[in-house]
Amino acid sequence: MDFSIARHALLSFGIAACVAPAFAADGKAVYDKVCVACHSTGVANAPKFGDKAAWAPRAATGKDALLASVVKGKGAMPPKAGAADLKDDDIKAAIDYMLAAAK
Repeated sequence: MDFSIARHALLSFGIAACVAPAFAADGKAVYDKVCVACHSTGVANAPKFGDKAAWAPRAATGKDALLASVVKGKGAMPPKAGAADLKDDDIKAAIDYMLAAAK
């Protein structure tokens, strides 16, 4: 039996898997990993998760302004919420998740 075809297919699949685009960011997962420490309890005046009144003025500034605040840091929140490896798409997904909870 000739395994070269199977070996070639496996190698091709492995390479394709390595260059395939990443899945969309999961806002809840980012929140649970990075944001929950402050936004669940309101540490250092962080708006609490689901608090409509606290999030309303922030939501009014728009998602781009919120993204800029997280990337640069604001108040006690360090840049990228202290998670320097966060990509903008991860941050956007977390922002969307938190805003949706405050509607």
